[in-house]
Amino acid sequence: MKTDDFISMLATGVKPVDRHVQARRFAQAIIVGGTGAFILMVLRFGIRPDISTMLVTPLFWFKMAFPFSVAVASLWLLARLSRPGAGVGKRWLAPAAPVLVIWIAALAVLAAAPDSERLNLIMGFTWRRCPFNIALLSLPCGATIVWAVRQLAPTRLRAAGAMAGLLAGAVATVAYCLHCPEMGVPFWGIWYLAGMLIPAVTGWLLGPALLRW
Repeated sequence: MKTDDFISMLATGVKPVDRHVQARRFAQAIIVGGTGAFILMVLRFGIRPDISTMLVTPLFWFKMAFPFSVAVASLWLLARLSRPGAGVGKRWLAPAAPVLVIWIAALAVLAAAPDSERLNLIMGFTWRRCPFNIALLSLPCGATIVWAVRQLAPTRLRAAGAMAGLLAGAVATVAYCLHCPEMGVPFWGIWYLAGMLIPAVTGWLLGPALLRW
């Protein structure tokens, strides 16, 4: 058999690569996992009773913007980590940007507050349970995101696991904001972040086991 004929035979029936498969996998994972986090939040904690007032309060949307921005940044980085050989470069700094913004805002709030109120702004009323509530809500999205990443081809499994966990934690925090009564910026910068870091650390630890393909 001639070389050209052999190549033609091998190429017969080969389907073109779907360039949008990664976007579809992540979209499915976030929609299904985010819906699961929302339902779990409603069943386990309930939506805050003054939510109609919060929806027209700018500070509430700033609160929601924090985990949403972390979710976008971690998804962007996870998408790169899910491609074998794709460079990451300075993209590692992306998830840190919203954290830096919220910390700057928190320092400004603390600087303007009376000394007697600063501890309350940091600790709030729910600091003991807030991070663990977020970690609980991250489980549905964590499962769907792990499924999505396993369909792709990550090679840096710990890093991909950490970003998958951070993404799940951020989506869970968005859902948790609909319940959480805390409106102190310093509180968000500490305890919301702690809640997002719990699944991120878990993902880093379990990434090699969960994401191996």
